[in-house]
Amino acid sequence: MNKVRMYTTAVCPYCIRAKALLQKRGVAEIEEIRIDLDPGQRQHMMQATGRRTVPQIFIGDTHVGGCDDLYALDARGGLVPLLGGAD
Repeated sequence: MNKVRMYTTAVCPYCIRAKALLQKRGVAEIEEIRIDLDPGQRQHMMQATGRRTVPQIFIGDTHVGGCDDLYALDARGGLVPLLGGAD
């Protein structure tokens, strides 16, 4: 299964929704990068994604985007293959 990284903050309902979907799809471990605890990580996230909002989700080397992007990818049937799991 591909590694999942997510830029998050402590109180982010979209981060919680994204984590719930990933766990539902079999992701046991999500590397969370808390930009509220480490402001330097916000700069890194913005440089890597061009976006300011959280969550920003990476699966392997692929930038998926935010929560809505993740749900759209799942609806198209693209999330499980990207995770490297079986259907």
